[in-house]
Amino acid sequence: MKFFQKELKLQAYSRGFHLITKNILQAIPEISQIKIGQLQVFIKHTSASLTINENADPTVRLDFESHMNGMVPENQSYYQHTFEGSDDMPAHIKASLMGTSVQIPITDGKLNLGIWQGIYLCEHRNRASRRQLVLTAFGNELF
Repeated sequence: MKFFQKELKLQAYSRGFHLITKNILQAIPEISQIKIGQLQVFIKHTSASLTINENADPTVRLDFESHMNGMVPENQSYYQHTFEGSDDMPAHIKASLMGTSVQIPITDGKLNLGIWQGIYLCEHRNRASRRQLVLTAFGNELF
């Protein structure tokens, strides 16, 4: 069994949902050496998250942002953690709801995503910094 692990520092993204599948594939080309395995993508932050969803129609990502803002509104009187701004506590809640990692099967050296699936960075802050991911690929060798 082979194990590969890389850290990927993404550029700072605006608030919203962003496809990052290509960034991940460029950062860990060793996936091509795995016949059957898994890729785990983990985000090292508490105010951004990861998910997998449609990679074709950008309105899906806009609708995600709109829906999450309705589910977890800013400026609620019961929020106590507000030192970093009105988006701070909602960003933490959204990150917990969406999750900090995704797992994707690797088959014959490629991510085994559905035809319409892509990996999203879910940026929940108005003024986000660069986000850091840990990419861990493991499985049986292809060759």
